[in-house]
Amino acid sequence: MADKPESGKIFGIPYNFERPSVGRMLSSYWQPGKGMLVKKPFGIGYTLNLANWRSWLVVLVAGGLLWQERQSAEKSAAEAEGDDGPVEVVVDDD
Repeated sequence: MADKPESGKIFGIPYNFERPSVGRMLSSYWQPGKGMLVKKPFGIGYTLNLANWRSWLVVLVAGGLLWQERQSAEKSAAEAEGDDGPVEVVVDDD
């Protein structure tokens, strides 16, 4: 039985299942001169290249959206706590 390759491409998407090392992990996330997306050090697909300014923009936007979502969840939870309970509604059949 032939050995399966630990890295390569399938349908144009890179994969790498070699045992990750600290050096390979660090060097894969910081690649000056490369684009915004680079091959993942372990797994399937791409990851952000933190040496590219566009990646930091993506991280800031994602962080801002996460912060906004948490703030709105806290606000609605606080409003729900102030709820007085059920309200009786009277409908006139005129």
